[in-house]
Amino acid sequence: MKKFWLLCLGLSMIGLQTLKAQEVMNLYPGKIPGAKTPPASYKEIQTVKDGKVTGLSKVFQPTIALYQPNPAKTNGTAVIICPGGGYAHLAIGHEGDEVAKRFAENGVTAVVLKYRLPDDTTMVDRSFGPLQDAEQAIYMVRKNAARWKINPAKVGIMGFSAGGHLASSLAVHYGDSKIENRENLSLRPDFAILIYPVISFLASPHTGSVKNLIGANGTEAQKEYFSNERQVNAQTPITFLVHANDDKTVPVENSILFDEALVKNKVAVETHLYQAGGHGFGLHNKTTTDDWFVRLQNWMTANKLSGSN
Repeated sequence: MKKFWLLCLGLSMIGLQTLKAQEVMNLYPGKIPGAKTPPASYKEIQTVKDGKVTGLSKVFQPTIALYQPNPAKTNGTAVIICPGGGYAHLAIGHEGDEVAKRFAENGVTAVVLKYRLPDDTTMVDRSFGPLQDAEQAIYMVRKNAARWKINPAKVGIMGFSAGGHLASSLAVHYGDSKIENRENLSLRPDFAILIYPVISFLASPHTGSVKNLIGANGTEAQKEYFSNERQVNAQTPITFLVHANDDKTVPVENSILFDEALVKNKVAVETHLYQAGGHGFGLHNKTTTDDWFVRLQNWMTANKLSGSN
């Protein structure tokens, strides 16, 4: 019996080590397309709490962090995670790394995208920098699918708040390629997971995200392009949505509009609207005992995203 418990402890420790071990790599193998060389004074800023990086701002060197599950548990599905932050900073802790670890614990390979934050100092076109990075991330995942034990037909995009806007932008604009793609790999996500997302730049918009992405003088054409509920069609990926009705930062109408557009185009969608929770709760909506991540797991199982590869 003692040997049995020691074996269990050992396997548990291996699992923990797997979750902690992450490979961080540059998103682009060479020069970042569309990038400007910032002045020497332009530095990425980290917010650190209890020894962990919880937030980032002035991001101009995009990376991806790979969280792989225990090989015995992997199911072939991968999720690219886009943290929120109003396109002004990245909540990389509770909307990135913490979520990635939970996916990995459940057999899903998670990739946290540290995408560039819009800035005329570092980008030729600030409005397309983040979308370009999301396209490159899905390209990288599919290119490395065999090496990372991923089924290339089970690659999704996830985003929180403004990261949800980025994720939904990829879901509707995947055909508008901004990257080099010699292999002609599909940039279309197989599914989208949007948590209290910014969706529209015209209806109930989060004005901070709008200003930070397209500038204070953004054109109507830009607002139309990035109002993602207006860009949905029958090929838009199946989607899972979570929002709180009392969200004062990003109005719940954003999720409702996207849901309605998907239903209109006969795209499968599941939406969970909570009575309360506000904005930015990540995995922990403290106003309820309900766990939206469990609901997400059920949805993934129902859509054959949790089976073997």
